[in-house]
Amino acid sequence: MLKINIIAVGDIKEEYLKNGINEYLKRLNRFANVKIVELKENNPLSNNERDINLAKNKDALEIKKKIKGYPICLDILGKSLDSDEFSKYIDKLSLNTSEISIIIGASNGLSDEIKSICKDKISFSKMTFPHQLMRLILLEQIYRAFTIINNISYHK
Repeated sequence: MLKINIIAVGDIKEEYLKNGINEYLKRLNRFANVKIVELKENNPLSNNERDINLAKNKDALEIKKKIKGYPICLDILGKSLDSDEFSKYIDKLSLNTSEISIIIGASNGLSDEIKSICKDKISFSKMTFPHQLMRLILLEQIYRAFTIINNISYHK
């Protein structure tokens, strides 16, 4: 069974997001061993580029400790996939590796170092989403991918 580690910087405050996340984690149990690794966000001291990069680099130190298996990051400049393509991507990964780590950065994004470590970069949209909401969207798309792979009616 594929192990999927979702490494997410920042915590979930809203109860409705926690409920949705827990629902998809429960649904995914039959297809994969999905674990969320939540890391504390290092907030920049100011909005200047230097402070933002310092915060990203501090986040990177913690992220690197948690990466297992095949690393993937969510990045607005990454490859865009529709749900069918994403399901094929997950299916192919499950044939070639037993564990993947999908990284969701903090509100200021991921450091260049983390992006360079990742073997793939995926974009869910050109739009920017709150990182808390992105966790729920990612879980839903992983669940959708497994229903497509297993020919279970959920996708449409």
